[in-house]
Amino acid sequence: MNTASMQLAAPSGVVGLVLFVIAVGLLALLAGGFWLTSRVKYRESARPRPEEQPKLPPEGAVHEVQENRDYQEVPKTPKGGRPLTPYELSNMDSRPSDDKKRPRWSRGSSGSFGGGGLGAH
Repeated sequence: MNTASMQLAAPSGVVGLVLFVIAVGLLALLAGGFWLTSRVKYRESARPRPEEQPKLPPEGAVHEVQENRDYQEVPKTPKGGRPLTPYELSNMDSRPSDDKKRPRWSRGSSGSFGGGGLGAH
């Protein structure tokens, strides 16, 4: 072998060795991940048995309640006065509404801004 081919072969051997070391390092990381996961899973509490699962109440399933809510209005700013800051507003509670009619969007409207509907015509 001449010296030119020896010089070309040396760097490829180093590259192969570096790639091999990287591959072994990746395999060690994967194995360490599996080992750590198994340790964490071993420390977890056991899954509940079927008899420990939640049961329905004797009266059956809980049913949905639909109601409209009335909210307190934000106070109007008096002419020449300054608006209230959020810190000056009280807790804006809601209460059940006397009106039982459900609010509906106008016909042809998607009901949301930029919702992609045709909008009111």
